[in-house]
Amino acid sequence: MKIVCLDMEGVLVPEIWIAFSEATGIPELKRTTRDEPDYDKLMHYRMDILNEHGLGLKEIQDVIATIDPLPGAREFLDELRSICQVIVISDTFEQFAMPLMRKLGWPTLMCNTLEVAEDGHIAGYHMRVADSKLSTVKALHSIGYDTIAAGDSFNDLKMIRYGKAGFLFKSTPAIIAANPDVPAFEEFPEFLAAIKEALAQD
Repeated sequence: MKIVCLDMEGVLVPEIWIAFSEATGIPELKRTTRDEPDYDKLMHYRMDILNEHGLGLKEIQDVIATIDPLPGAREFLDELRSICQVIVISDTFEQFAMPLMRKLGWPTLMCNTLEVAEDGHIAGYHMRVADSKLSTVKALHSIGYDTIAAGDSFNDLKMIRYGKAGFLFKSTPAIIAANPDVPAFEEFPEFLAAIKEALAQD
């Protein structure tokens, strides 16, 4: 049995932190896992900037409320879910992702959670499990699934390479160039066709 595992930001929805950076005019917050593969380092960098500017969860959620899925993402996901099981595996947080999951038709999401202080500032975060994307696909393999995985960033590469098939979608030229053996796609129809082909293989 096969199950498809998708990254969320950059694949199905725009990057939340980039949208927040643009809304607040703080260019430093545009840094994502496409730029910094060490997620712990990246999150502490972000929290320091938020605290410096007096910004908290509410301000981020206000921006998230204005974000829509990437054009074609909902239709892509609906068709994919009609032919196989799909899990969205993300390093984002429940407090960020729920409004976006509603707009995507409530796919199954596995992500992390924020520690939010009473005054609303982000005090920390809790990862669901170490190396969450790879750990999740390994767990799925342990219960009898083959995984087909896709993402756009450095932190997706382990899960992409671990399974039956893997793809880059809307990634950066640098990541694509560094991983020439991983098929890369820019548009949903071609991406969906590649996944269907992988699902059809023994």
